[in-house]
Amino acid sequence: MSTATELTSENFDSVISQGLTLVDFWAEWCGPCKMMNPVLEEIAKEYDGKVTVGKVNVDNEGELAVKFNVSSIPTLLLIKDGEVQNQFVGVTSKGDLKKAIDAVTA
Repeated sequence: MSTATELTSENFDSVISQGLTLVDFWAEWCGPCKMMNPVLEEIAKEYDGKVTVGKVNVDNEGELAVKFNVSSIPTLLLIKDGEVQNQFVGVTSKGDLKKAIDAVTA
């Protein structure tokens, strides 16, 4: 069972509007996206209650990808109270993600 929240155009704004959200723009066919899944699951567990991990399937939610200028996947956005704080494109290490999360929550 995934600990990530599926984000769609219907729930996106309400999920990211408060607190800290790590949003993964991904696709089923994307190899690097699949490589990020275990890392994101670990982040979701380690930061449970502090960070929401959300996933946007770009094949189903193209408008959200366009809204955030996502041209390559995986793209990860760190959003605090509705404002993008950091962006990562491509496979990103758990350490780099944790540093970015800790910097925003410090």
